[in-house]
Amino acid sequence: MGASEAGEGPPGGVAAALVDRRGVVKGWSRAAEESLGLPAAEVLGRSVRRLLAEPDPRSALPESGEAVVRCGRTGTLAVRYTTERLRGSSVALLLAVAADRATRAEQAEDVFRGLLSQDRVGFLLRDTDLAVLRTNVLPGEFGGPPQAVGSRLSDVMQPEDAAETEETLREVLETGTALAAEEQHVRSSHPPYREWSLSYSAVRTEDAEGRPTGVAIWLTDATEHWRAARRADLRHRASAGVGNSLDINRTAQEIVDNLVPEFADASWVDLSDAVLTGDEPPRTSGGGDLFLRRVAVRFAGGKPWPSHLLPVGAAIPVFPDMQMVRDVQEGRTIVVDRRELEEALTDPARIRLAVPEGGHSLAIAPLFARGLLLGTVGVWRTERPEPFDEDDAYLLTEIAAQAALGVDNARRYTREHRAVDSLQRRLLPQASTSTRVMETTGSYVPAEAGAEIGGDWFDALALPSLRTALVVGDVFGSGLHATATMGRLRTAVQTLADLELAPDEMLTQLDALVARLAAEAEPAHRDTVGATCLVALHDPVTGRCTMASAGHPPPILSVTDEPADPVALQPGPPLGVGGLPFETATVEVPPGSVLALYTDGLLRRYGADLDAGTRGLADRLARLQHTEVGLPSLAKSLMAGGDGSPFRDDAALLLARPSALAPDDVASWEFPAEPGSVASARNAATGKLTEWGLEANAFVTELIVSELVTNAVRHAGGPVGLRLIRGDEVLYCEVTDPSNTQPRLRRARTTDEGGRGLFLVAQLSRRWGSRYGQSGKTIWAEQELSAEFSV
Repeated sequence: MGASEAGEGPPGGVAAALVDRRGVVKGWSRAAEESLGLPAAEVLGRSVRRLLAEPDPRSALPESGEAVVRCGRTGTLAVRYTTERLRGSSVALLLAVAADRATRAEQAEDVFRGLLSQDRVGFLLRDTDLAVLRTNVLPGEFGGPPQAVGSRLSDVMQPEDAAETEETLREVLETGTALAAEEQHVRSSHPPYREWSLSYSAVRTEDAEGRPTGVAIWLTDATEHWRAARRADLRHRASAGVGNSLDINRTAQEIVDNLVPEFADASWVDLSDAVLTGDEPPRTSGGGDLFLRRVAVRFAGGKPWPSHLLPVGAAIPVFPDMQMVRDVQEGRTIVVDRRELEEALTDPARIRLAVPEGGHSLAIAPLFARGLLLGTVGVWRTERPEPFDEDDAYLLTEIAAQAALGVDNARRYTREHRAVDSLQRRLLPQASTSTRVMETTGSYVPAEAGAEIGGDWFDALALPSLRTALVVGDVFGSGLHATATMGRLRTAVQTLADLELAPDEMLTQLDALVARLAAEAEPAHRDTVGATCLVALHDPVTGRCTMASAGHPPPILSVTDEPADPVALQPGPPLGVGGLPFETATVEVPPGSVLALYTDGLLRRYGADLDAGTRGLADRLARLQHTEVGLPSLAKSLMAGGDGSPFRDDAALLLARPSALAPDDVASWEFPAEPGSVASARNAATGKLTEWGLEANAFVTELIVSELVTNAVRHAGGPVGLRLIRGDEVLYCEVTDPSNTQPRLRRARTTDEGGRGLFLVAQLSRRWGSRYGQSGKTIWAEQELSAEFSV
């Protein structure tokens, strides 16, 4: 008790006292001390009436009733008490409990008594082991499965039903979260076997200390209504639930799932081999070969498909040329019993493949569309005693006709999906590339059947001076149009990469291209032409990666022994919007780290939104980087990760892992714009080649350096930069000057005194070109290393 004001309930316990015939307290329990806050020393030997808040010395204390007693020094408490005389003793036992607690106990007992007296609402009180303590669910008192006191779920239900219900009730018991209107089908475990549809709610019961004591369950029996609605629901679900996925195998499985167990105990779907590949089936008539293959099966009760029956993937054997085969070929549903079927098949081996144990009634309906037999759907009854009748055949015919449309739509989609997927993959680059300074692996997963393929793509382009351009993009829309747009954008990216544009400038050019594509589209589709794109340019000399985004998610950088995080990149608008600039970001990419570029189709497997998906992908990348050594296996694991749900959108992933470029492989100098700088540059280059052991390349390099530095001194001014980069098989020579003038290759006339410099460079090098920086330009030339001196 222990309250400080009258009417407040105690924290728990029953106060007990021993009182003699004069009303003097002779014994005082610990619970009384704790609940009333009065130690025994203050109570023993004194009249029990002194415990009253307002004692009346003129009246005797009744043997039972209610009173307001002192609680602690100043508080009071309303209690309900009773006095029990002890035989052979001069003292009586006085028991008291808070009045409001006693009232609540009486109310709870009234509610409990009312629940147990119900015959329309079942009530069970189970203990922490889920054994029944009190219940009204007894034979003849409730429509659900009877449950005696002390029984467990497994005593009255099939094991799988009991396990499912017990798992749910355990969760209520452990978490305290109430369950409301949970529906479950229950099958009895003992004869006579029955099936119920129950709706139940459950709450956890607790003692005064808040400890779980069991579960209280309320049941309502909806079996009759459920049985009456099953048949009408079957027709509706079959029309609404078949053919939504545009996947042939899934559509076939949807058919049998809708027929079992509501309509039959076993079902299968057989389809033409041509249908499975997206083609039209052959027209057949007569003969026993239907040219079908088993695609989907289902047995009632969750039982596996019997091993002796024809399995999924097996071809349907040739039947005798009989009337029932012709009926199916001509689009009619047949109903036969087991005896008729066995007489028609004759061969015991064929009978064993076709008839399940206990099967007594068979119905087969054709999947007929546009006069073509796409396949068949068959059903058996094994447990149900009633055979298929004419109404059943009519219902199955309706369901099969509706399902045939779904199968035919899936067949058409499969043909287009296969063509688009083939085109998409042919347009993508090779999956893996490897250079001295960069290893890349790309992965592409098309949308699962039922969703059109989009225009996701990736690219890893090797650029001069060992630089690498990494690109990933996602075209708006889906189907052939998106794939064609992707091909055009990828071609444009490769062309722009050859021009060595900066990432933001490349996106600007792509934005203009997409705007032109939108202008060429039909007016109704112009708003749907667009794409997102991310371009990253890696420079192995600086170890940095410069990137820009057109509405695309930022890449994820995973550095060894550090958390993986998205790059802080401000994305610009998607391609085709126009009018807004693209911003760049530059990050350090240490050797051995992994840079992941991806499309949003992958993120959707890792989170409900893009932010959560990005975080989930980053965490998985950081974990796998320590265990997956090769980039291909890492990409495969990332693609397979997340929630495992089907890809509803295309997903592309590009992983890049840079390698270190030795500092000694790069040499750079800077010279003033003076004529003498030409000789200085030539000498510097020759000395470095000698140091590298590349004397065989010295003569050609001297000529290239001489011509490029001379042009820079004469036409661009200073300072003039010279850089040599030693690759595995290629020597790169770069000359940088502050001019933005584009160098042009021309053929000099015999009377011209100059103009042959770039022509000479082009003849001496494997290839040459130029690129622009924030100020000035760089002209580069490549030459193959002589075999005897290559590193």
